[in-house]
Amino acid sequence: MPKNSKVVKKELDDDVTESVRDLLSNEDTCDDSFKKSSLIVSDVQEDKDRDLEDGSDTEEERPAWNSKLQYILAQVGFSVGLGNVWRFPYLCQKNGGGAYLVPYLLLLIVIGIPLFFLELAVGQRIRRGSIGAWNYISPRLGGLGFASCMVCFFVALYYNVIIGWSLFYFSKSFQQPLPWHECPLVKNGTNTYVEPECDKSSATTYFWYREALDISNSISESGGLNLKMTLCLLIAWVMVCMAMIKGIQSSGKVMYFSSLFPYVVLICFLVRALLLKGSLDGIQHMFTPKLEIMLEAKVWREAATQVFFALGLGFGGVIAFSSYNKRDNNCHFDAVLVSSINFLTSVLATLVVFAVLGFKANVMNTKCVAMNVKKIIGYLGNEISPDLIPKHIDFSHVTPEDYRQMTDIIHGVKEDSYAALGLETCDIEDELNKAVQGTGLAFIAFTEAMTHFPASPFWSVMFFLMLVNLGLGSMFGTIEGIITPMVDTFKVRKEFFTAGCCLLAFSIGLLFVQRSGNYFVAMFDDYSATVPLLIVVVLENVAVAWVYGVDRFFEDLKDMLGFSPFRFYYYMWKYFTPCVLLALLAASAIQLGMTPPSYNAWIEELAQEKALLYPPWGLAMCGSLVALAVLPVPVVFVLRFFDLISDGSSSLSNVSYKKGRIIKESPGAEDDDTSLIQGKSPSEAPSPMPGKSIYRKQSGSQDVDTAPNGRYGIGYLMTDGSDMPESGL
Repeated sequence: MPKNSKVVKKELDDDVTESVRDLLSNEDTCDDSFKKSSLIVSDVQEDKDRDLEDGSDTEEERPAWNSKLQYILAQVGFSVGLGNVWRFPYLCQKNGGGAYLVPYLLLLIVIGIPLFFLELAVGQRIRRGSIGAWNYISPRLGGLGFASCMVCFFVALYYNVIIGWSLFYFSKSFQQPLPWHECPLVKNGTNTYVEPECDKSSATTYFWYREALDISNSISESGGLNLKMTLCLLIAWVMVCMAMIKGIQSSGKVMYFSSLFPYVVLICFLVRALLLKGSLDGIQHMFTPKLEIMLEAKVWREAATQVFFALGLGFGGVIAFSSYNKRDNNCHFDAVLVSSINFLTSVLATLVVFAVLGFKANVMNTKCVAMNVKKIIGYLGNEISPDLIPKHIDFSHVTPEDYRQMTDIIHGVKEDSYAALGLETCDIEDELNKAVQGTGLAFIAFTEAMTHFPASPFWSVMFFLMLVNLGLGSMFGTIEGIITPMVDTFKVRKEFFTAGCCLLAFSIGLLFVQRSGNYFVAMFDDYSATVPLLIVVVLENVAVAWVYGVDRFFEDLKDMLGFSPFRFYYYMWKYFTPCVLLALLAASAIQLGMTPPSYNAWIEELAQEKALLYPPWGLAMCGSLVALAVLPVPVVFVLRFFDLISDGSSSLSNVSYKKGRIIKESPGAEDDDTSLIQGKSPSEAPSPMPGKSIYRKQSGSQDVDTAPNGRYGIGYLMTDGSDMPESGL
């Protein structure tokens, strides 16, 4: 602006996105006083906490949590998901029972909590989603944010399908008896017989594979859309869209129910299960430690993987949620609290699962005894002498102990021909050792157990409503991991972007509601998240500890929290955690390389699962999922390494602002530099320093102006830069 400009007064209403450097480059380079001035960031006390969450008079401000409780529930809802109910109990059963809790808890302390704390701190300090946060910390590693968004999108595609399955079972639970209570009968003329596929498996297995999924025999057989599941998937996406349409202002309120209701159900299930016969057998089986298994490397690898995914690390949801916090929030306390709640929830869910499975094992064992006692009665006087039966045994009521005593005697006498009798062992331990996880646990084993509950429809409704809520809590964090960084980066309308994202996801999600859709769910679960997320979190750790600098990060934490974190985190972030993550990544890659990609197909004729190799196009799809998820990282690195795109490193950040008013000059004023740009206090500051103001010194002050998109503009004060803080965060 020339110094001899006329007196002008007009308002520019157009939104402009420029950097600090761009604004300054437009000034008169011949103005010596302007050249000598420089940008500072001043700690104006009244503006320190004037972030958007503290309230301001803008038209549309960056949203904030209504309360600390709402924020904690959101983080708990995101981290506590279906994996706590059907993955953790399976790992306990498989890896030494109670002994598995030792490596899990140890790895939670040395890996889980430090990484969770790191993501919380990054999001809260920079106040941006994953894209903006990692782009600021290390521009060349800015692709980490886009990679997180890709992984979140892949996971959301199939995760909402599971919510759709739960909705289907929920809708079928309002019947007495439950529709999966017994096998259906088939009428053929005058003959009536049990459905052969169901007779070979079980009622709950048949209902899952045939009635719910109507599954095909292989991934190559599409079989067309399953209309029932398509409708359920549509309802699931509508629920997610409606809850997320206003961001945390709408999803935060839903969290009160979706995060707390599962705990009510789990406690009710635990109390009810403990009153059932055999529940203590299941809990005793669960907590009987098998210490020799704990020494296997595989147990530690699986424990580390479960810790990693249980807290939702690398998805970007943790960063997104914490970015709406106040600057001085104690995120270290939040990290310890949420991690502890997550662990205790897993233990609670494991108690419930094993109590119910203990009851189911007793029911199945009683049926096994009754069936085999009939065989023994038929053999009496022929294959088996009546003298072999103990006198105290009453065939009208044979206990498992009586049956075991009979079979031991018969086996001792007729050792050579015992196998021909076809008498089964009927041991509760054998039933409990049948490891079931994932959909098999929720939709087959648990549903079968509930058919034996008194008032089984009520418990079925509660169980599947709990699964829906657990799924929605995780979905909110996953979708927030996409929406927040995209809206922050590209300044799009959150409502339109959320609706468009959900519509696109539903359209792609039709792949999962074909008759072969269950096989694609397994594919995405195995390949779209595991390795890509490990790569993302390794690079996140390296970016903070080695690129940005762990010493510098500690100073930022001290400035933000008001105290310096324990030195424990210094050594974890800089040395131990990266090494463990690299070892875990290598072990996962080796496992994928040594194990041919395969899936479990349900063969209708055999009425059982069979492991099949993926076809060539399936292998290509598996590889593409991994490649697409991590592709943004090398692409952004190359583009910025060769300066093909700007990394914004020469400016504090890119800022969105509305050009200020050009005000009337004072008569006789020789220098109008002080009135070039109106000073403004940043609210949702694109600068990674929330609560600070970047400004140009001026003689007077005007009301804060806002951009049409509701964000503060930023003006600039020119003075000496002696107070510029060293910390970039």
